[in-house]
Amino acid sequence: MVERRSVGSGVSWEEEYGYSRAVRVGDHIYVSGTTATGPDGVVAPGDAAGQARYALDKIETAITSLGGTLGDVVRTRIFVARVDDWKPVGQAHGERFGKIRPANTLVRADLIGDDYLVEIEAEAVIGSAAESA
Repeated sequence: MVERRSVGSGVSWEEEYGYSRAVRVGDHIYVSGTTATGPDGVVAPGDAAGQARYALDKIETAITSLGGTLGDVVRTRIFVARVDDWKPVGQAHGERFGKIRPANTLVRADLIGDDYLVEIEAEAVIGSAAESA
């Protein structure tokens, strides 16, 4: 049987709605859609790139707590509320993943909560870290 571990980020929604920030099964890590939610609510209101950076920090924390690295990320999915934010959000993604270059999808979506401009998911495979990462 393959071991399954999960980690939360402390957001009340995880327990209330029955999900984990990230789940590791074998050598795969799946990170839930991650927003710029801090202890006091939305981080970087009105700043899509700032929200993306915060979400990516949360994603990295989740992956490392389950034994992976950002270099192990093989897939990301980015959802933006405003299509005009695609470029600054894409640039924030490139700051973290420019050398890793995972597969990626970026789409406009109606996000839950008016102040949320970005939501990001990630998948990692432990031991697959990009050589140039």
